[in-house]
Amino acid sequence: MSALSRPEFHSEEAAFAHLEKIVWAGEPVCPHCGGMDRITKVKANPEKRIREGLWRCGDCKKQFTVKIGTVFEHMRLPLHKALQAVYLMTSSKKGISAHQLHRVLEITYKSAWFLAHRIREAMTSGDVGPLGGLGATVEADETFIGREPGAMVKPAYFHKMKVVSLVEHGAGRARSFVVDGVGVADLQPMLRANIHPLSKLTTDEANAYKTIGRFFYQHDTVNHGKLEFGRGKAHTNTIEGYFSIFKRGMKGVYQHCAKKHLHLYLAEFDFRYTHRAAIGFNDTDRSVQAMKGIVGKRLTYARPDLDA
Repeated sequence: MSALSRPEFHSEEAAFAHLEKIVWAGEPVCPHCGGMDRITKVKANPEKRIREGLWRCGDCKKQFTVKIGTVFEHMRLPLHKALQAVYLMTSSKKGISAHQLHRVLEITYKSAWFLAHRIREAMTSGDVGPLGGLGATVEADETFIGREPGAMVKPAYFHKMKVVSLVEHGAGRARSFVVDGVGVADLQPMLRANIHPLSKLTTDEANAYKTIGRFFYQHDTVNHGKLEFGRGKAHTNTIEGYFSIFKRGMKGVYQHCAKKHLHLYLAEFDFRYTHRAAIGFNDTDRSVQAMKGIVGKRLTYARPDLDA
């Protein structure tokens, strides 16, 4: 049976059962009062306009579905199509465009665009702890993409949007940020907040890292300007590989991204990289992990810029 032929991708009843299993782990919880003991299932009846997935709390007498309190709350699309979108976005290594979602799911482009952003919001990591630790290595590097809003074309990278990423060896976690500059003042607070001080930091020869490196247990560099791509065990090949996937996706699939949305696209690429096959995740595991992130997040529909 192919992945997209699974029942939760074609039946609302199966879709709600699948999501309830992930979010509630078999124990329905009332989002209004927190009750768990006197909850009953309301049987769906289209003729009486009783929708699928409805529950009733005996304590507060209110009705609810598993979508309340998640990025899917007030979503007008069928849930089984949203679950298809989650699977497609988490299993496509370089992403899938809103236009492609609109064609595959047979929904409007506007709905596909907003649904994709809801899923990216679910992919944002709640992990605020530092990467690395004693004996662990974290690679840090910056890349440039697109164009800063209103910026004129200038030499080098000054007119481009700036991204700094961190990749932890072993655990494989990736964490990326949109920054306004790549000087010491821009990078030092971010690196110190997101990398454990007992970590080994590996970077290229950029001057900013020479100052920042003293805050960590060890700082190794490679000089790309002199065509040096490894010095002993030190290299930045891992993070360069991450940037390769990111650039191919942004240029080949999405093609354009406004700066105000770039952090969500970074969250998408961070999520797929952190949960990649080399770490032990398959496509199904990755989609389930993404759906675990829908709780407690909302992305309201407020006239999104569809050209971004």
